[in-house]
Amino acid sequence: MTSLLDDLTETTGNAFETLGLNRMLGAVRVSDRPDLAQFQCNGAMAAAKQAGKNPREIASDVVSELQKSPFIDKLEIAGPGFININVKADTLYKYAIESLSDNLGIDNIGQGAKVIFDYGGPNVAKAMHVGHLRSAIIGEALKRAYNFAGYDAIGDIHLGDWGTQMGMVISELENRHPDWPYFDDSITEFPQESPITLRDLEEIYPAASAACKQDEQRLEQARQATVELQNGRPGYRALWKHMVEVSIEAIKANYARLNVHFELWNGEASVHNLIAPMVQDLKEKKLAVTSDGALVMHVSKDSDSKEIPPLILYKKDGAVMYGTTDLATLLEREKYFQPEKVTYVVDKRQNLHFEQVFRAAKASKITPEKTDLTFIGYGTMNGTDGKPFKTREGGVMKLEDLIKISHEKALQKMNEANITGKFDEAQTNDIAHKVSIAAVKFADLQNHPNSDYVFDLDRMTSFEGKTGPYLLYQAVRINSLLEKADQDDITAHQDNLPEHLVSQEIDLLLHLTQFSENTLGVVKNNSPHVLSDYLYKLAQNFSSFYSNCHIMSEENDVTRQFRLKLCQMTRAQMVAGLNILGIDVPEKM
Repeated sequence: MTSLLDDLTETTGNAFETLGLNRMLGAVRVSDRPDLAQFQCNGAMAAAKQAGKNPREIASDVVSELQKSPFIDKLEIAGPGFININVKADTLYKYAIESLSDNLGIDNIGQGAKVIFDYGGPNVAKAMHVGHLRSAIIGEALKRAYNFAGYDAIGDIHLGDWGTQMGMVISELENRHPDWPYFDDSITEFPQESPITLRDLEEIYPAASAACKQDEQRLEQARQATVELQNGRPGYRALWKHMVEVSIEAIKANYARLNVHFELWNGEASVHNLIAPMVQDLKEKKLAVTSDGALVMHVSKDSDSKEIPPLILYKKDGAVMYGTTDLATLLEREKYFQPEKVTYVVDKRQNLHFEQVFRAAKASKITPEKTDLTFIGYGTMNGTDGKPFKTREGGVMKLEDLIKISHEKALQKMNEANITGKFDEAQTNDIAHKVSIAAVKFADLQNHPNSDYVFDLDRMTSFEGKTGPYLLYQAVRINSLLEKADQDDITAHQDNLPEHLVSQEIDLLLHLTQFSENTLGVVKNNSPHVLSDYLYKLAQNFSSFYSNCHIMSEENDVTRQFRLKLCQMTRAQMVAGLNILGIDVPEKM
């Protein structure tokens, strides 16, 4: 079903067209002044030049046409020619009640088109840290929004499992344990059980990285190990497989706690066999050329306002670069999925790299011209001091530690709100987990991805203000209310609305008509903040309605049933909207 806003725009566009004016002038939006009107159209201002008339005169003619519409309640001309529009209550209800239909009345704009989201992307053999948070949170929300809008959206974690860090760890292990079978070229069968644990890897990688920074010879050893791994040395491959399995187990656990899930668990290694034939093809097309001993693709254009360097495919030592695996990954995706769109959710500082990759993919026809390659760069998560978020010691915080302290802070806030005493320990921890994840996710998603934001755990776990816990509180409040309600009242068919609606009812009803455009707005703007803002305002409107309107104790049957319907619609939108953001709502709190 089309949204009320779309239908109003269609009706107003028709009015302009009837007057011989461009129908695009009929664009309607939610009013900037809700105290004056529900909706507004400013097209008469732009039409004045086109028609050679006074804008108020044009607005008056448009209003005359709009008065013929059966769902318009009130029309006014304000200022130099703004058209203020109010809609009848039964029309508002007709659109809002779609919240209780399949898919909450959201149109299937995707029509099953395949979209791949590349997000998450942690490196194997390294502990996950807070730097992995934003990609996972934003990417998951976008993927869910696209699926809700009818696309076939797939999340690909694209693990960093083939780079220099693997060579660093392998060479470090070889230095420490030269007697291990993985380093004996005469051995062809290797242990099934991993000789290293996750904790081992968390200690080994920093040690190996530090050694490589201090000693050029040690760095060269790591580079050589990387090349030998990529060239298929059996012992290195066997050890690498153990490291990947151990790491993925931990990565899955961390992402599961964040309610982040991937359909594809591929890494850079999965496309290794595609690289050689792909590069050979690029050479034959004279797109890949040698430059200073490295193999590169020139991707600059005459129209560039800034320098775009070549994309390096192979370094001088023969090691594969990130851009090479990114191209091979696009090749693989085209082979198996033929996606309409591939979207990368990564640090905005990677903008140049992906500009190079996208140009190379299009120039080589690895990706068809019709395929949309999109870069969504996110900003920095800062501490309360305005600097990139760190531990108290100044280091980068592990992701599991951040999840832990968020959980502890949620428990503290629940204690302060007298919530914990109502439940046993398991229930309390489950609620605290949901509250903490809502806090962390909503604090991020209420911002545009490109923006930096402040990670203030005390503020974001509050049950007041623009926070995830506040939204959960309102959703759970509705759950509790509907549980206590008479089922006959809940299931009653609302043929007639109350004769008179109070302002809080109208405000909530009006807001409920806007779920569709705000949910689809996530897709159109590639930013979940559109939906986050909508849900917060929905929670505010419901809170005002709840505080000012009797619901269970209302004596008039029609009014009571109508208000319960408002509660149902609000809950449906709140639960669905939060789910799109990757936030689960507790049954009780």
